[in-house]
Amino acid sequence: MLELLGKYVEVSTFFNLFNYITFRTGGAMFTAMIMAFALGAPFIAWLRKKQGKGQPIRTDGPEGHLLTKKGTPTMGGLIILIPLAISTLLWADLDNPYVWAVLLVTVGFGAIGFIDDFAKVTKQHHGGLSAKVRLVTEFSFALVAALIMLAAEWIAVSQGQAHTISGFWNALWAGEALTAVAVPFFSGWGIQLLGFYVLFAMIVVVGFGNAVNLTDGLDGLAIVPVMIAAGTFGVICYLVGRIDYSAYLGIPHVAGVGELSTILGALLGASLGFLWYNAPPARVFMGDTGSLALGGLLGAVAVATKHEIVLAIVGGLFVLETLSVMLQVAVFKRTGKRIFLMAPIHHHFEKLGWQEPTIVIRFWIIAVIFALAGLATLKLR
Repeated sequence: MLELLGKYVEVSTFFNLFNYITFRTGGAMFTAMIMAFALGAPFIAWLRKKQGKGQPIRTDGPEGHLLTKKGTPTMGGLIILIPLAISTLLWADLDNPYVWAVLLVTVGFGAIGFIDDFAKVTKQHHGGLSAKVRLVTEFSFALVAALIMLAAEWIAVSQGQAHTISGFWNALWAGEALTAVAVPFFSGWGIQLLGFYVLFAMIVVVGFGNAVNLTDGLDGLAIVPVMIAAGTFGVICYLVGRIDYSAYLGIPHVAGVGELSTILGALLGASLGFLWYNAPPARVFMGDTGSLALGGLLGAVAVATKHEIVLAIVGGLFVLETLSVMLQVAVFKRTGKRIFLMAPIHHHFEKLGWQEPTIVIRFWIIAVIFALAGLATLKLR
């Protein structure tokens, strides 16, 4: 669409607006939001008709879930993913490789989640795909996306050189900024991982995809923190993509990643539309279809901007949820005792007697605090 509208710049200066990332981000947000609102009600009605009993509820979970959530349809993540994808294709610069890399992870992880949700619904059991199949597939998508983003960055900084596979391989082991991880509160580049950066990037994408998936356990609990993180990284993408702003702030500059703000804008808009139907009491769950895709998207954006560690701060709520599960499993295997009444930790508070809206809103507040802390790292250097 950008190439088409660019032809009319000479006719009217209005069309020059489409050259600005900020304008297109707003357009992507508004487009995705309208589409999600319009898609939501009929799609939920269709899901109810097709799924019958809805998402199976864990019998070992909080007792109230069997009463309040039984029969609620899942796969509602498509209400987010379809508008997000269409809006991105309409508003983003499709010549930008970072856009395609992030879309690959988003759609790929969404497909994995969809297959997992479909298996749960058809079998009426909360177990879907095997963990091994899920992880192998997720790491495969993450590997391809990481290589695309690294290749794009390498080509951008190696102008005038012959761009060959061997040249790219050598660059991965040359100790350049290409394979360095930025450290918050320190200017410039931080930890050098060389070629192992590819593995690190894959772990970030897959890990964050599953972290959001673990958090998605209460009505509205995951989607609002995702929106908060998306808004935060929309700002980060814009700053990292601008050489003047990145130089002023002392943060790494990666040419071209500013375009990812349009995808994050689309995510914000689509998520607002989805939240209308997911607000307590939820009419639909996003399921693994949505949670895996949105987490993977945020992880891929963090890799593209070289702000992987900042993602752990901005998405601190997701990190805490994941750590609660890891600690619970590790301690139980070692001692036979549980640290929490139930993991992830939001279920622990349910078992303590907290009302679901109380948990959700307090976790939203925590997500805002983490996001502000992450933004603070951009200037405190």
